[in-house]
Amino acid sequence: MSRITFYHSPRTRSSGTLVLLEELGADYDLELINMKAGEQRQPAYLAINPLGKVPAIRHGDALVTEQGAVYLYLADLFPRAGLAPALDDPLRGPYLRWTVFYGSSFEPAVVDRALKRDPAPSAMSPYGDYDSVIRTLADQLEEGPYLLGNRMTAADILWGSALNWTIGFGVVPNLPVFQRYVERMTARPAFARVAERDAAWVAEHERAAGKA
Repeated sequence: MSRITFYHSPRTRSSGTLVLLEELGADYDLELINMKAGEQRQPAYLAINPLGKVPAIRHGDALVTEQGAVYLYLADLFPRAGLAPALDDPLRGPYLRWTVFYGSSFEPAVVDRALKRDPAPSAMSPYGDYDSVIRTLADQLEEGPYLLGNRMTAADILWGSALNWTIGFGVVPNLPVFQRYVERMTARPAFARVAERDAAWVAEHERAAGKA
């Protein structure tokens, strides 16, 4: 199997992807992008993702951007890890639903809420309304312990990371069901390893900036 090249910036959305790579036991080459220094807007990285966003991966001839797509691709690439229901598994549809729901509905809703702006008219809004998004997610997790019941998938790594930072920034309410879920996911060793590595990289970047 070709090695994966993973483009990552510490303490960003791509941190969850790094957790996923660790959970999958994947071999990968890491390309660190210093977003505080603006490296995501330089031609070298814009050739990878013209939007200047992370995460992104290269695997052989395949270049994959967009967070949900990266998770789906990686989890399918390592079926033995058991983090993606197979195509003929009844859980495959719900797994795809909740992975895509994050980028198509949840992120637009929380960004609008963070910026204190109203959603688009209902006929145009990609998510309807903020309260419905939060209630839909909370109702699903009440059936837990994971999004798909007793089975943990790559979608839970995505959502565990996402709820951790959105609750931390105050754009998602810290409902008991969310708190239990975040605690369950972030207690996994892979989350702790990534947090430690991200902190070390950030400190290294700050030291380098101080010497410049």
